[in-house]
Amino acid sequence: MPLRIISVIGGSDSNEEILTLAEKLGEEIAKRGIALASGGLGGVMEAASRGAKKFNGLTIGILPSDFKEHANQYIDIAIPTGLGYARNFLVAKAGDAVIAIDGSAGTLSEIAIAWFSDKLVVSMESSGGWAAKLAGTQIDERRNDIVHSAKTPEEALDIIVKVLGWE
Repeated sequence: MPLRIISVIGGSDSNEEILTLAEKLGEEIAKRGIALASGGLGGVMEAASRGAKKFNGLTIGILPSDFKEHANQYIDIAIPTGLGYARNFLVAKAGDAVIAIDGSAGTLSEIAIAWFSDKLVVSMESSGGWAAKLAGTQIDERRNDIVHSAKTPEEALDIIVKVLGWE
């Protein structure tokens, strides 16, 4: 079976409460034996990766720059793209599912790309930013699915496991 991967997307300058949530999410992903992909930089990306490493999780950072050295210290596999914000496309496509925490325009673009790619999207509803704004909503009328809403990291993973049939 191919490696299961969840892409974690979110704010690069989130507050401590949001970063704690992201770290707990990374922990939960690793506890379940799933790899974590992100943009590989700071904020939510770093906090989630730090959480995953606490439980020996595998972390993948898809970087906007040309340099592996730009990855945060918790990234195992750094993939330099040299694509700037266009790397958001790769972050959204890398995961079997996407979990959004907080986030601004970059997170919004990743949610849209994931949706266009028929990826399951789960938003942490209490985290603020685009994740909170889109939690429980339908992106547009072309499909009937929604951006799933989760209150806790455990609930987010439970949704993914159930919807993707990973039980």
